[in-house]
Amino acid sequence: MPALTLSKYHGLGNDFLVLVDPDGTVGLERGDVAALCERHRGVGADGVLRLSAPAGGGDLRMELRNADGGAAETSGNGLRCAVLAAAHAGLLPAGAFDGSTVTVETGAGPVAARLLGAGRPGALASVAVAMGAATVDPDPPSLPPSLVDGVAARRVDVGNPHLVLLVDDLAAVDLGLVGPALEASVPGGCNVEVVRPLPGDGGLQMKVWERGVGLTEACGSGSCAAAATARLLGRAGERVVVANPGGELLVELAGSPSRPSVTLTGPACRIGTVSVDLDDLRLGGRLPA
Repeated sequence: MPALTLSKYHGLGNDFLVLVDPDGTVGLERGDVAALCERHRGVGADGVLRLSAPAGGGDLRMELRNADGGAAETSGNGLRCAVLAAAHAGLLPAGAFDGSTVTVETGAGPVAARLLGAGRPGALASVAVAMGAATVDPDPPSLPPSLVDGVAARRVDVGNPHLVLLVDDLAAVDLGLVGPALEASVPGGCNVEVVRPLPGDGGLQMKVWERGVGLTEACGSGSCAAAATARLLGRAGERVVVANPGGELLVELAGSPSRPSVTLTGPACRIGTVSVDLDDLRLGGRLPA
């Protein structure tokens, strides 16, 4: 099998391997994706993005597979990385470099994004993504007290599923311990955010357990879910800076508190390019631990 060329990008440490596949012909099995993302026996990443030709009138199609190889609907950090990678690969229309809107087709539907700043981007760029609506369940979910006790919680849909836990102290929830059970608390799994409103400025501090990945440095859609939940519960306003472990993202909310339209702005960065022989990768993954 010919070598597979991928580029590595990250948004605040939430890292992705990007496969540019305009015709959608490269076959990657679930096990191949998991092997690529494995950090000791593979290349290492939180997920794999496939960029291909649009199917529904957009400018670009993005498909996301999480580190366990499973498919995901969308990703805020992944979308920013996808737009920057598409710019580097020459997949975007000329207007994209003048700040025009680019439409990215995702498993959650089309999303509008803009490269911020004039001209073609370098290795680092800021990207704004109109994530669509964040639907916050007004009622708290039923969760086992053994996992989280006395914590304000809401389920949120941002095109993908989230469980947001609002706390006064991030140490109140050991996310590394309870993350797997909370992820599995709904069929198909969900992302889990533990969120602390910061005094004074209306900002939020967050840690995240991503479905199919585990603890990550940042989550773009999770930041949107966190901001929408905090606003609904009166702990944040319409413009919210969310401090992830890997850095800050800006979330802007408009409209109904229970279903606001959300815009996410933050950086994306190219790390480099790697060539992988899938046969070698598969062989390495079969070696005993």
